[in-house]
Amino acid sequence: MSASLKNAVKRKTHKERAQPTARRKFGLLEKKKDYLLRAKDFHKKEDAIRVLRGKAEARNPDEFYFAMEKARTKDGVHVVSTSEPNRYSQEELRLMKTQDVGYLTLKAQAEAKKVERLRSSLHMIGMAKPRHTVFVDGEEEAAAFDPAAYFDTHPDLVGRAFNRPRTEQLANPPPVAEGDTLAGVAARSERRRATAYKELLQRQARGEKLSALAARMAYAKEVAGKGRKRKLTPAEAGGQKGVFKWKAERKR
Repeated sequence: MSASLKNAVKRKTHKERAQPTARRKFGLLEKKKDYLLRAKDFHKKEDAIRVLRGKAEARNPDEFYFAMEKARTKDGVHVVSTSEPNRYSQEELRLMKTQDVGYLTLKAQAEAKKVERLRSSLHMIGMAKPRHTVFVDGEEEAAAFDPAAYFDTHPDLVGRAFNRPRTEQLANPPPVAEGDTLAGVAARSERRRATAYKELLQRQARGEKLSALAARMAYAKEVAGKGRKRKLTPAEAGGQKGVFKWKAERKR
C-alpha cells in the first residue's frame, strides 16, 4: 500500500480517557501535559530553595558592607528604600523645573498655532454678528425694500452670512452622488462645521490650561530661586495674594 493511500484510509479515533464517575468530584482528569507543567514548576521551586540553602550554609557571619549601615529590616525581612529625597541637588531641581516650564510653553505655543489655523479655515467664533447695511434713497424705498430680491436668493436664506446661493444656483443645483440629496450634503457639511468648532473650543481651552500651568511653574521656580525676599501682605500688594518682594542687591 502506498503512503498516499495509507493516509487516505480512515483511521480509528483515539479518545482521551475521561475522569471516572466515582472521581468526578475531583474535577477533570489530569493529562500528561498538565503533569509536565506541574512537575516543572515544582522542580523550579525546589532548585531555588536548594540554591538559597547553599548560600545560607556558605555565608560568612562576619561579612560587612557599608550599605548595611543604612539597611533596614522589618519582621526579619530586608526592606529596600525606594524614596530618594536627596537624590538631586537644588540646582538640578531648579534646572529640571526650567525644562518643564519650557516644555509647557512650547506645547501652549503649538496649541495657539493650531487654533489660528482652525480660525483661518472657519468663520470667526465669538465675534459680533456681521451686519450688512444697505443704503436707499428714501423712506418709501426703505419700506418697500425686499432683502430676498436685493440679494437674489431664497427668502429662507436671507439670514445667512455665508453659503448664501443665488436664485440661479438654486435653480441649477450641483450634481450629487447617486442616492444622495442636497439636504444630506448640507447636513454633512453642517456636522463637519460643528465638529471643527468643537475642536477649536477644545484646543483653546487646552492652550489656556497649558499657559496657566506654565505661569504657575515659572512663578514657583522664581520663588524658589536665589535672593532674599519676603512675602507681601494682601494690603501691601493691592489685594493680590502670593506676591513676593526681593531685596535690592548691588550688581557688580
